[in-house]
Amino acid sequence: MYCYHRVRDLREDNDKTQRDIASMLNMQLTVYQRYERGERELPLWAAIKLAEYYHVSIDYLVGASNSPKRI
Repeated sequence: MYCYHRVRDLREDNDKTQRDIASMLNMQLTVYQRYERGERELPLWAAIKLAEYYHVSIDYLVGASNSPKRI
């Protein structure tokens, strides 16, 4: 299971709204909000796109690592 808190924290740290990120992911706002609340599991394609967008590793995004650096 991914670490939904990281998804929210990265968004907030980058001064983006949920609507901004939902639009970037080309999805409805309510769907994205469910990912941030941990009500739905983030699909792999969205995790990859978010990791690229925030310049962090997938491992960091999903909570498998505490280092945001990409290798």
